[in-house]
Formats: sequence, C-alpha cells, structure tokens
Amino acid sequence: MTEASSSAPLNSAGVATDDLCELLLRLGDSSLILAQRLGEWIGHAPAVEEDLALSNTALDLVGQARAFLTYAGELEGRGRDEDALAFLRDTREYRNLLLAEQPNGDFSVTLVRQCLFDLFQRELFAALSQSADQRLAQVARKALTETTYHVQYSSGWVVRLGDGTDESHRRAQQALDDLWRFTGEMFTPDAVDARLTEGGVLPSLPSLRLGWLAALDAVLRDAMLTRPTDGFFHTGGKQGHHGEGLGRLLAEMQFLQRAYPGASW
Repeated sequence: MTEASSSAPLNSAGVATDDLCELLLRLGDSSLILAQRLGEWIGHAPAVEEDLALSNTALDLVGQARAFLTYAGELEGRGRDEDALAFLRDTREYRNLLLAEQPNGDFSVTLVRQCLFDLFQRELFAALSQSADQRLAQVARKALTETTYHVQYSSGWVVRLGDGTDESHRRAQQALDDLWRFTGEMFTPDAVDARLTEGGVLPSLPSLRLGWLAALDAVLRDAMLTRPTDGFFHTGGKQGHHGEGLGRLLAEMQFLQRAYPGASW
C-alpha cells in the first residue's frame, strides 16, 4: 500500500485513498502499539497514581488508534474494521514508528520514550487539525486535547527524574541516549508522505522537527539533561520493518482474538 498508481481513487481532498489509508495505519498503529507497551505497566508501576496515569494515557492512545483504524478500514474497502486491523495482521503489516515499540525498560525509559512521542504527537496533531481531509482533521483536534495532557505528565516526570537523585539522573540520561536513534524516523518522509503533503493532507514532517526540538530542549533544560548529538537514525517502521520485540508484543496482544476468532462477550 506504499505505491499509489495514477488510477487510484481519490478522496474528497483530492489525494489517493491508498495513500490516506497508509497514513491512517501509521497513525493508528503507533498509538496502538505504544498503548500496549504502557499497558504492560498495569499492576507494576512504582505507585498507584502512576499505575492509573499510565493506564489512562494508554486508554487515550487506544481511542486514537480506534478512530484512525476505523477510518483506514473504511477506505481500504476489504471489510476489515478496527478490531480486524488491530488483531488480525502480521508483524510486517504494522506501520508504527519504531520508537513506539521499544521495550519499557525501567520507569525512566518509559517516561523518556513517552515524552519524546508526546511532544511529536502534539506537533503533528496541531498541524493535522488543519488537514485538507476534514475527517482526519476532526480526529486530530480531539487527539490534540488528550496529547496536551500527556505532554504535561511525561515531561513533568522527565524533569523529576533528570533533576532528582544522581541515580535517577543517570538513568534518564541513559534512556535519552539510547532512544535518540529512533527519533529521526518521525521526521523522515517517504513517497507516501510527500504526496500527502503536496495534497495538503499531511504537514511537511521535517518542518515539525523545529517545534519539537524547541519544546524538548525546554524540558531537557529543566531536567538538567543533555540532548544527544544526531547520528544514525533507525527507520523502516512505517514500511513494516520492525524489531523482534514487536512480534512478541503482538503475540500477547493478539492471542485471544486468534485463539477464539470472532469471540464476543
């Protein structure tokens, strides 16, 4: 679904529905996979308040994923709803950003990962709220409200960890250093992104990085953390190339649906 032909049907915004469907899968999958990662903390967070906070963030992300995947299923026209797209695809069919699938590690890894992603989503959803595709813009406006709260929570914790004890500072800096190589993918467009940007559906991804960096640098200053130097960035998640950890995550997430197809309560 990464190459749009000249005969591909167009949507109301004048862009190929195949391209729009691909974008919706990327957005929905990133939220869904990160929600699953956060769900792994349920019952294991360091305090009840954080257990609830991470759970609520995960629920917001599931809601975003449902909205994006529902729309994708309608455009795809293959009779797959959001549940089928979430639970009945194989690893190579997922289009999530690599950052979203990275293992939780310790609490600092989870919160640094969340902060990096939340700040990106805030920039992206703010721009998508003006998308030429009105339905996408509507979903983005709702998601932006939720993401604003996510940023407050994750960035607040990054500051507490970075400007806390020597140990918490060390762990937060190490998490930032280790995760940095997955951040470049968020701002690296491919042919699908380029066509959607030309059609006014998607903002220019490289242009979002300036706002993201400015917001991130403000958090890092308060956290007494050092932004890593840019180097090699891992990409490929948006094209279905993932680490082995995603396969294990999906095996757990999809078990019930695959073991009992079509089961209902």
